[in-house]
Amino acid sequence: MRFSSPRNMPVTCPVSKIVQLTVSSALLAISASGSTWAADEAAPAGTMQRVLDDSKASDWRAPDAENTLYLDFDAGRVIIELAPEFAPMHVANIRALARGHYFDGLSILRSQDNYVVQWGDPEAGTPAARSLGDAKSKLPAEFARDTAGVAFRALPDLDGWAPQGGHANGFAVARDPKEGKAWLTHCYGSVGAGRDNAADSSNGSELYVVIGQSPRHLDRNITLVGRVIAGIEHLSTLPRGTGPLGFYEKPEQRIRIHSIRLLADVPAIERTPLELLRTDTPTWDALVESRRNRLDSWYLRPAGHINVCNVPVPTRVPPAPEPRSTLKKTASAGSVDKT
Repeated sequence: MRFSSPRNMPVTCPVSKIVQLTVSSALLAISASGSTWAADEAAPAGTMQRVLDDSKASDWRAPDAENTLYLDFDAGRVIIELAPEFAPMHVANIRALARGHYFDGLSILRSQDNYVVQWGDPEAGTPAARSLGDAKSKLPAEFARDTAGVAFRALPDLDGWAPQGGHANGFAVARDPKEGKAWLTHCYGSVGAGRDNAADSSNGSELYVVIGQSPRHLDRNITLVGRVIAGIEHLSTLPRGTGPLGFYEKPEQRIRIHSIRLLADVPAIERTPLELLRTDTPTWDALVESRRNRLDSWYLRPAGHINVCNVPVPTRVPPAPEPRSTLKKTASAGSVDKT
């Protein structure tokens, strides 16, 4: 499976539009819990919204600036969290590609219904291919890693695709304790590095995002490098390609990418405020249970089961800092302290 996209000149995207669209996406991520109660009343105990309402500041974290990508195009901003814990060499290469502006001006060239959206260089493998700059052209496959050192938090239910499913630092993960291996799973929003038939034929210059039903059969067959944490709707609603595998048949159908940048390299004024719910706290455990047994008034029969791809990891716009308390006056107005 090779992923590629055409070369175009980079253009400028209004920051105000990007921030507005992405913040809206973050708010949707935290509120889409099937709630049926009024906005001015407390969510029922045991619901996902109640868990989030009762969460503490310490239950949330900011994205790591060195492991977060901003993909900007006309529709808005897509924010991707990279996973160096599982694909360190690919993530390092993607950082080098982003800092070398490799992706700027390329295009999304494939949108396959219920599967993936992808981008890359259509000239890859030819003399006309775009230079990778400081990035490496060849990397080993990073399909799985040793379980030692992975802060894995297992779900209580069977996975079906692996002995265990759960989460580690916000990422959906599968684990085989007997084999001693853990790997990222192909859930909605997962980001992977396209490859040819050879396992070691990916280098992060061709990327795809899952926009359909979780294709878990791809697990441990492709290197996953991260996940979309905001703006997935800008990708999932793209026009579907009419060619084989959802490729756009005409160059003018492709969607131009303005830029892909590391958050660390983006000026503060252009950054999107965002926090993610931690997956290593009692609050997370309560959220998982709220999704296993839905107590929202609409549900008549709780499922009592959940798989790793059906547990949302909420995001939010960080709350505004509390104003500094006003200093108490120690003397009446107009008086002078002569001590």
